[in-house]
Amino acid sequence: MNVRQEATENGRRRVLVVDDEADIRELLDLTLARMGLDADCAASLAEARERLASGRYQLCLTDMRLPDGEGLALVREISQNGVDLPVAVITAHGSMENAVAALKAGAFDYLSKPVSLDQLRALVRAALDLPQLPQTVSKPNEAPLVGSSAAMTEVRALIERVARSQAPVYLHGESGSGKELAARMIHQQGARREHPFIAVNCGAIPESLMESEFFGYRKGAFTGADSDRDGFFQVANGGTLFLDEVADLPLSMQVKLLRAIQEKKVRKVGSSQEEPVDVRILCATHQNLRERVEEGKFRQDLFYRLNVIEVRMPALRECREDIPLLAERIMERVARQCGQAVPRLTPAALVALQAYPFPGNVRELENIIERALALLGRDVIDATDLNLAPVSRGAESVPEAGSVVLQDYLDEVERKVIVEALQKTGFNRTAAAKLLGVTFRSLRYRMQRLEISE
Repeated sequence: MNVRQEATENGRRRVLVVDDEADIRELLDLTLARMGLDADCAASLAEARERLASGRYQLCLTDMRLPDGEGLALVREISQNGVDLPVAVITAHGSMENAVAALKAGAFDYLSKPVSLDQLRALVRAALDLPQLPQTVSKPNEAPLVGSSAAMTEVRALIERVARSQAPVYLHGESGSGKELAARMIHQQGARREHPFIAVNCGAIPESLMESEFFGYRKGAFTGADSDRDGFFQVANGGTLFLDEVADLPLSMQVKLLRAIQEKKVRKVGSSQEEPVDVRILCATHQNLRERVEEGKFRQDLFYRLNVIEVRMPALRECREDIPLLAERIMERVARQCGQAVPRLTPAALVALQAYPFPGNVRELENIIERALALLGRDVIDATDLNLAPVSRGAESVPEAGSVVLQDYLDEVERKVIVEALQKTGFNRTAAAKLLGVTFRSLRYRMQRLEISE
């Protein structure tokens, strides 16, 4: 049982408030009481540590600057001890460096002084709505991001940790590597899962419409604005805003986005008033944002604000052992949608898929499977049915398709994959057969046919 669950079962939910200003402690205590929560107050790090050692809490609110140290130390201690306790920091107005540092250290979220009670209440509700940590780790094959490779296992574990924060997340990786799927997983596993997930393709919005699309507009703000309209921020209020291809934002819009993220407020086009918004920002791009910053095409301060937590999505060629299961899942889904029986991939087809570099990653694998199913006239998919694009000699050290007879090309691909499997297993043919997903007899036959000797 974790400490937050224990606190719930033993009575009213409790919050630890750490601040050396008596009026701030009183304000937070009163606000929490009106939300039906009990608060214990501490005026220093030492007192906070004593409270944490003897009490059980579901949230900790701490000022950044305390008489005997910084609240950041408390964030790190709680995070490193593995305690299931969200910690939010209170920073001085305009001190975004401290806020970002706290989020990177593991803080759940931050508040700026003077404290907005609306933002405080939203933060508290989100923290208390965090799902309990799973008692058992979900099986790799049951997760939305399928696979048991080291790279995919590491990504799923990082997503699980990131989901329990409100920090902005920067997802990067090649096109088709699953960045939006990862963003949706972060949303679904976090406190905002019951609220909207709004995905925006930044590269698909004309520059002239960006401000009104993001922040909304008032009636009469411009020609054609015949009624008030909410923007992406308002629609995502309480939930998650996913900015895909964020590198495509023009510099003029980057300035406005930075202010909206820092102030947690937006102003509709044609309005003189700002309105608070409570959204978590996730962003992604297949471009290298650091290079864009160096080229002067992306603001460094915005990159610093978005890149609080970085998640790199691995390319499919880094997870070759996951390809058979991925292909099977895709075939099942596509066949079900088309109302046809699920075919079987032959060993040769699996060998060809695992040797292919997949420049388009999982999206390309989906296209290959869908095309093969659409043209298939039987219940088996062979290597020739996949119609794979030629593999360049430099990329994979195999002959280019077209420069050799197709069977010779497939034989060379198969030989390369079998040799690699044998090398990985110390030429243990039983283990190599298991790694390749074929029987021992099938492997022995293929080795004889391809003249592979130990």
